[in-house]
Amino acid sequence: MENVTLPILDKAFVENLIPQKFPFVMVDKLLVFTENEITAGLTVSENNIFVKEGIFQESGLIEHMAQSVALYTGYQFFLKQEPAPIGYIGSIKTIEISQLPKLDEQIETTVNVLHEFMGVTLVDISSKINNIEIARGQMKTVLAS
Repeated sequence: MENVTLPILDKAFVENLIPQKFPFVMVDKLLVFTENEITAGLTVSENNIFVKEGIFQESGLIEHMAQSVALYTGYQFFLKQEPAPIGYIGSIKTIEISQLPKLDEQIETTVNVLHEFMGVTLVDISSKINNIEIARGQMKTVLAS
């Protein structure tokens, strides 16, 4: 296994940990990884399909949150030297968005795994810009069988 240290700022490496591919990739950094938590990042760029008039839209922010969960799973599989599985948003319990990111802002999203059982992961998610929370939520993701 290749030697990897955190944080991982190589966009191509991060993209290989999730099933989504350009132009639908909404994570570009893996900042922190522990047994039950990950912090992922995204710098909002003009070529992002969810940017409209310089603002990262709600749908993009929710997809970024979901891909942060996918990155958690993908990195777990990377550590086991297995390919990243495909997963889906099973349900969204709550999402509260208080601010939308602008171009060049860096989103840092922390995912806390509450339960993980038989391919279903329940998580709390918090997204921040400059340590100020801009969104929070809870969702379930489900691995494809």
